[in-house]
Amino acid sequence: MATTVDGKTADFPTDRGPLNYLNCDRGILSWAFTLDHKRIGLMYLISIMASLGLGGLFAMLIRVELAHSGQQIVDENTYNQLFTLHGAIMVFLFILPGIPAALGNFVLPIMLGAKDVAFPRLNLASYHLWVIGALFFLLALVTGGLDTGWTLYVPYAFQTDTRVLTAGVGAFILGFSSIFTGINFVATIHTLRPPGMTWFKMPLFLWALYATAIIQVLATPVLGITLLLLAAELVLGIGIFDPTKGGDPILFQHFFWFYSHPAVYIMILPAMGIMSEVIPTFSRKHIFGYRFIAYSSVAIALLGFLVWGHHMFVSSQSSLASTIFSLLTFSVSIPSAIKVFNWLATMYKGSIALDTPMLYALSFILLFGIGGLTGLFLATLSTDVQLHDTYFVVAHFHYTMVGGTLIAFMAGLHYWWPKITGRMYNEFWGRLCSIGVFAGFNLTFFPQFVMGSRGMPRRYHDFPEKFEIFHFLSSIGAFLMGLAMLGVLIYLLYSLFKGRRAPANPWGSATLEWQCSSPPPKENFAETPSVSDPYDYDHIKYDPEKNCYYRVN
Repeated sequence: MATTVDGKTADFPTDRGPLNYLNCDRGILSWAFTLDHKRIGLMYLISIMASLGLGGLFAMLIRVELAHSGQQIVDENTYNQLFTLHGAIMVFLFILPGIPAALGNFVLPIMLGAKDVAFPRLNLASYHLWVIGALFFLLALVTGGLDTGWTLYVPYAFQTDTRVLTAGVGAFILGFSSIFTGINFVATIHTLRPPGMTWFKMPLFLWALYATAIIQVLATPVLGITLLLLAAELVLGIGIFDPTKGGDPILFQHFFWFYSHPAVYIMILPAMGIMSEVIPTFSRKHIFGYRFIAYSSVAIALLGFLVWGHHMFVSSQSSLASTIFSLLTFSVSIPSAIKVFNWLATMYKGSIALDTPMLYALSFILLFGIGGLTGLFLATLSTDVQLHDTYFVVAHFHYTMVGGTLIAFMAGLHYWWPKITGRMYNEFWGRLCSIGVFAGFNLTFFPQFVMGSRGMPRRYHDFPEKFEIFHFLSSIGAFLMGLAMLGVLIYLLYSLFKGRRAPANPWGSATLEWQCSSPPPKENFAETPSVSDPYDYDHIKYDPEKNCYYRVN
C-alpha cells in the first residue's frame, strides 16, 4: 500500500478516509473475532483503561476514608474489601497485561516489519480469556466482594465468607491469557524478523517484551497450580495450606511469591523497553550501550526467579536462607541500574525535546529510581524487620509499580497514540497533565515513606492522630493525580474527533513502525521494509512544510 511522506494517502481511499485497520471492516463481530493484532491491541487498551478507571475509583474511596482519623464513609469490613479489590484489579487487570498485551500487541509485529504475530488465533484467544477472567473479578465484586488482600493469603482465604474462589478462578483464567501472549511474542520474535534484523538490530522494546514473555511462560504456571490447590482446599477441604487441617500456610507464600516476584518484572521490563524507545527519540541521539541494555533485560528476567524469599524475611525462614535472598535481591538492582545510567548517558549532550512522552520518561527515571533505592532498605534484613507491613512498603511498591509501570504506560500511550489512532493530541494539555500526574503521585506516596518509617501499619482502617497530616497530604495528592488522569482521558478522547491528522512519523523515530501510515493499513506493509539501525537518526529528516519527519535512504 503506497503512502505519501506524511501518510495521508492510500491506494484504496474510501468515504471513511484512507483505508486502514480501523475502517477496513465494519460491525461489532468484525472486532470481536478479528485476527488483526492491531485491533486486538486496541481492544486490550480500551479494556485495561476501563480497569484502570475502576481500580482508581477504589483508590479514591480509600483515600477519602483515610483523609482523617475515625470512620469517614465506610466501616472496617468495607474498607478491607476496597483495598483488596483495588490491588487485585490494578495488578491482575491493568499492570500485568497493560504494556505487553495492549501496546506490545499493537507495535511488536510492525516493529518487525511483519503483517501479524506468529499465532493470530492464539492472540485472539488470549484477549477472550482476559475478558472472561475480568468478568469473574466483576462477579466477585458484585456478589460479596473480596477481603483477603490482593495476594489471597491463607489462612485469611479460609476464614472469610467473601468470594475468594470466584476471584481465584478469574486469576487462573487471566494466567492462561498471559501465557498465550508470552508464547506468541517468543514465536513472533524468533520466526518473523525480517532479513537483516539480527538480534542486535532489534529495537530494545522487543528485547524487553522477549524477556517478559520468558517470565510469563515459565512463572505463570506456578500461580495457576497454586490457585488450583487453593480451590481444591476451599471446595474439597483438603489440607494443603490450612494449618487447622495439617496444611502449611508458609508453603502458599513460597508458591505465590515464586510467581509474583518475577511478575514484578512482567510489569516493569516492558516499561523499561518503552523508556529505551522514547528517550533516544526525544534526545535525537543513538541509545548509549545498546548491548548492555539488551543483556540487562535478560539478566533481570533470570535473576527475578531467584529473589522471592525477600518477601518472607519475617516468616520464620532460616537465617541462612534470608541472607542468601538478601544478597540476591541486591544483585538484581545491578541490571536495573545499568539501564538507568545508560538512559542518562543517552540524554547527555542530546537535543532534548520536552514533548509529553519525554516528560513521562523523565518522571519514570526519578520515580523508579526512588522506588529502587528504597527497595534496598527492604532487602536489608535489619531494616526490613522494622519496615515490614508498614506504609513504607506501600510507598515503595507504588513508586516501583505506579511510578514505574503506569508512568511508562502513559509515556508509551502518548508516544504511539498518533500511530494507533491517526490523530495528534493537544501538546499543551499533555504536558500540563503529565506535570499534574507527577506532582500528585509524589504528594500521595512520599509522605507514606515517613509515616511508614515511624511505624504506621498498612491496611489499617483507622490510625492515631500523629499520622493524620501524612494521610491528609496523601489524600490531597491522590485527588490531584486523579484529576490529572481525568484530564488525560478528556484530551485523548477529544483528539479522536478534533485532533489534527497524524503524519506517518510525527516524532522522527527510526524504528520500522514509523515507516507505515498513521493509522497503519490492515496488512501493515505492502512489502517488507528495509532494516537499519533502529537508533540511527541521521537518515531521519524534518519537513517543515508538512510538519513531519521522513526517511532518507
